[in-house]
Amino acid sequence: MSGRLETLLGIDLPIVLGPFGGVSSVELTATVSRLGGLGSYGLYGYDAERIARTAAALRAATDRPFALNLWLATGDEVRPGDVDLTGPRAAVAPFFDELGLAQPDEPAAFLPDVDDQLTAALDARPAVLSLVFGTPPAWVVERAHASGTRVVGTATTVDEARALEDAGVDAVVACGAEAAGHRVSFLHRASDALVGTFSLVPQVVDAVRVPVLAAGGVADRRGVAAARALGADGVVVGTAFLRTRQSAASDAHRAAIAATPAHGTVLTSAMSGRLSRGVPNRAVREIERSGQVAPFPAQNWLTGQFRGPAGARDLGELQSLWLGQSAALARHDDAADVLAELAAGLA
Repeated sequence: MSGRLETLLGIDLPIVLGPFGGVSSVELTATVSRLGGLGSYGLYGYDAERIARTAAALRAATDRPFALNLWLATGDEVRPGDVDLTGPRAAVAPFFDELGLAQPDEPAAFLPDVDDQLTAALDARPAVLSLVFGTPPAWVVERAHASGTRVVGTATTVDEARALEDAGVDAVVACGAEAAGHRVSFLHRASDALVGTFSLVPQVVDAVRVPVLAAGGVADRRGVAAARALGADGVVVGTAFLRTRQSAASDAHRAAIAATPAHGTVLTSAMSGRLSRGVPNRAVREIERSGQVAPFPAQNWLTGQFRGPAGARDLGELQSLWLGQSAALARHDDAADVLAELAAGLA
């Protein structure tokens, strides 16, 4: 690869850990950074105080560059009281009953204030602030650059990549439809922006001047070599690292990655109200069958009330088991082995 990304971010290898909203771990993030890549930590749902604590823990675990990741507001997020949750509550009631839980009242807010999150992340002065679901506000880019923090945005189409470059980001992640988790489209409906990595990356490389990272379907040395051939300056890898013992994934989640050939993946809005790629487990199937899915983030809050306890009991059928289409290539249980495998594709 070009070496531009390593110079820009101060890393040894152009390999970036995908940020996992809800299942990030300090150990995995710090391990990838210590080994020469860029560890990333997903801060979805974290308030300012928790962001500060997490950044301090990361800094204590490694003196190498790391990234903090946040979701930007798209403007269509519902607030408590905006929608009637009677139907969605009824659809998930059997899961609460199975776990012996009562459904809680709606909170004062489904999510922390995004500007407060951004301010806290910038206060932490990470090497990289990575963002999804939009273009960064000008004040974020200005403040980040003033303190030496690089800003990385995520695109699912060429026009999104151009919009990110126009907004002043330092690098663009070109995220193909193969990727695990949420489809982070912001200029299009997620269901209309399902461009594969092999098609998306070279088009984005041709469209922007900043470094481009390939995401989606990269899980071994062959994926890295392919991304390199497509003109990418680096890769973002999620599922292969998620399977490792250093991640915060549950045993059931790791088992689902290992068993991917048996069940494949689906794109679904059942668990969060936004389109995501993961395992079609019992929770997904039954919620989809009901037809009762609240808009984001109400649905994500509602299912989160049973997903957490289910994860604590390692009940994979009631968790959000996000994983990508190359999960069958995720074969290592140690992050160092994953990084070595990926680095072999740079030769």
